Formats: sequence, C-alpha cells, structure tokens
Amino acid sequence: MCTSQLACFAAFFAAVHAFSPNVDSEFTFVLPAGSRECFYQTTVTNGSMEVEYQVIAGAGMDVDFSIISPQRIQVVSEFRRSDGVHMVEPTADGDYQICFDNTFSRFSEKMVFFEVILDSPANDAGEDDEWAGLGEPESLLEYKLEDIRESMDSVHRRLERSRQMQTVLRAFEARDRNLLEDNLWRVSFWSCVNLMVMLSVALTQVYTVRRLFDDKRKVRS
Repeated sequence: MCTSQLACFAAFFAAVHAFSPNVDSEFTFVLPAGSRECFYQTTVTNGSMEVEYQVIAGAGMDVDFSIISPQRIQVVSEFRRSDGVHMVEPTADGDYQICFDNTFSRFSEKMVFFEVILDSPANDAGEDDEWAGLGEPESLLEYKLEDIRESMDSVHRRLERSRQMQTVLRAFEARDRNLLEDNLWRVSFWSCVNLMVMLSVALTQVYTVRRLFDDKRKVRS
C-alpha cells in the first residue's frame, strides 16, 4: 500500500511507462496466494516480443504462466514452473496479456520477476530515417556513414543485451539468496531442536544414574 498520494501517483506512472509500446521493461511483484495477475503489453504488427520470468521467492518457487494474444488466443501456457523464456514472433497489433497464476497455492505468496523485450519494424524504420538526415556530407573523417551507423547500432545492441543479462543475473542472485535464507532458517530451527533433545537425554541419563546409586535405607548406629 502506498504511504502517500504522491507515492501512489509515482508508482502508477512508473507502471504505465514500463509497459508502454516499443519500450523494453522489467518488473518485480508479489503474487498473493490463491490469486492471478495479468499485465498488458502493447505491440505492433510483424514485431517480436520476448518474455522471460523467474520466481525468486516463495514456497515451491513455481507459478502457472500464460501469454494471450489480442485475439484471445492462448499463445503460451506453462504449469508449475520456476522460470521460462518465450518468444512471440510475429506479433499482432494490440495488447498481449502476460499472466501469472498462483491459485493452486492456498497459503504461500510468490515474488516474481519478469522482463519484456520488444523489437518492432517501426523502431528500425525510425532509426534509418534519423540517420538518413545525416547523409551529407558523404564522408566524415574518411569513414562512410553506413559503417558508422552499423558500428553504433552493434554497440547499442550489445550494451542493451548486456544490461538485460545483468538484470536476469540479479534476479537469479535474489532467488538464490532467498532460498539460502529459507534453508538457513530451517537448519537453525532443527539444530536448536536437536540440541534441546540432546540436553534432555543427557539430563535424563544423569538423573537415572543418580537414582540407581541413591540408597534410601536408614543406617543405624
């Protein structure tokens, strides 16, 4: 729950921007027990959409996942998975539903991270038009404009891919850390239980041995 109206507005604005058309986005949210959450991603015709998700916290580390097209056709469907990567290509014009289902779990909430990577022909055409305006003069420091454009596009793609991989690795790290913390709590709890049992057994043995040598008969002088 938001602590103030300004915080609520900022969270709403961030969510709207994250799932706007032609913008790669990533999001982490808590999926309550027994609930289903869907997110909408706008796409264009003949583009591509890649969706990667991971369950990073929660008992079982699994959810049901589905992608539904604007024509209400279920494109992807998975059950009780902890992670997955799916490519939808070519995309249709409209809003795709990206849904996570935790209705099979009655008590455990899940923390889910997912990332949406979009590639549309409109972006490529816009970049070409932007570079086309810089066609004059034909030479710049003895390099062709086409070579410069290809080099910069290649660097941009690799940097963007590196950023996406780092985000995915951070999600893996968060999941492993949550799993280790959960296992640490279990190990600590059962270690304390075993220690209490061992102390109880030791005290019982001492008491039993002392009772064996306890002579209650009266000694007459």
